[in-house]
Amino acid sequence: MVTDSPTEMLEAEHRVIAKVIGAVPVLADQLDAGQAVDVGLLRDIVEFMRAFADQCHHGKEELLLFPLLGKKGVPLQGCPVGALTAEHARGRALVKELVDAVDAHQEGEPSAKETVIGALRGIAALYPNHIWKEDYLLFPMTNKVLNVEELQLLSGEFQKVDERIGLSQYQRLEAFAEHVAEITLTNV
Repeated sequence: MVTDSPTEMLEAEHRVIAKVIGAVPVLADQLDAGQAVDVGLLRDIVEFMRAFADQCHHGKEELLLFPLLGKKGVPLQGCPVGALTAEHARGRALVKELVDAVDAHQEGEPSAKETVIGALRGIAALYPNHIWKEDYLLFPMTNKVLNVEELQLLSGEFQKVDERIGLSQYQRLEAFAEHVAEITLTNV
């Protein structure tokens, strides 16, 4: 992603994440209706959530943005930073629940299907509101609290995170988001 604004970079990542999040309830509904869902697809969603949503996106926020905001006087507890950090932790827990349930479901454990459905629905419920809070509360506040130089430095640090992840990995995860959005839209 080429942009000068760190908040625009994060918003662009939100659009990618939203494609996967939009697919998740479709998959939950398919499972709930007794349809088969490819276990490989569920594992790919877990990988996407861990690599793109958590490591790349949440990592930029938790390791770079939030500490910088804290240095500028924004409280790290409470709203909005503390609440968003807690939602990141909830997202990680739901993804862990999903991967454990997918493993159990693949092994034929009868109750695992319901746990997969619950984890998918939990992810689908969490992320749209989380993204809204960041896009309409956190990012506008960030643009007011940080000066131009701080925003430019933050952009450079975000680009370093992307480089560490690797451009090809980043592009592969973006392509996966497009793919999963397309296949679930055709199955609705």
